[in-house]
Amino acid sequence: MALSTLSPPFTTHSTSSLLHHPSAAAPFPASNHSTSLSTSPTPPVLLKWRANVSFFTGFLNNNKTKNPEPIKQELLEAIQPLDRGAEATPEDQQFIDQIARKLEAANPTKEPLKSDLLNGKWELIYTTSQSILQTTRPKLLRSRRNFQAINADILRAQNMESAPFFNQVTADLTPLNPKKVAVKFDYFKIGGLIPVKAPETAVGELEITYLDQELRVSRGDKGNLFVLKMIDPSYRIPSK
Repeated sequence: MALSTLSPPFTTHSTSSLLHHPSAAAPFPASNHSTSLSTSPTPPVLLKWRANVSFFTGFLNNNKTKNPEPIKQELLEAIQPLDRGAEATPEDQQFIDQIARKLEAANPTKEPLKSDLLNGKWELIYTTSQSILQTTRPKLLRSRRNFQAINADILRAQNMESAPFFNQVTADLTPLNPKKVAVKFDYFKIGGLIPVKAPETAVGELEITYLDQELRVSRGDKGNLFVLKMIDPSYRIPSK
């Protein structure tokens, strides 16, 4: 089940290379009496020094977080024409998943459940979840926009649809690790007004794989990808 869906309610889940050093020139000049282009063997001490330098610079590169901004822009440009994913082909989905994985590798927030950046109201701008996109319905009967609110301090979540139906669902969250939560839905609100208790089977998991102040990427327990943008960091979920 995914945290970003209302029917069913939730579906979530979630290089190192050493620097190349060209071979150094031979440490000693060639003999004046030699016409050969060959050089003397590299002394063991120099080989050891090269290896140490290469390991050290590679270690620094490994631990340097990539700049996520160009990858974010690439992702946003790729999903912009796809109607939140409803118009995405399998090839589109694969391409976007590749970009999302690059962005996840540059995630600046290593423990998102402990970050205030998670709190607030998010708008879904792309997903692979067909139940959220409602692709089996005529376009006039599909939700125009979908929102998800999370208040990590009280471990609560809320999913909301816009017109034409304005359905909602709320859920309790249980942390499984610093990036992943178990989700248990408690109440649906039909039309945003009529409460209906969720069945015991309305459960899922959500892994937050990228988080900054503007964008969130999550993965569900059914393998779906969710990309959301922050629209209201002050939003609080209504109490039970």
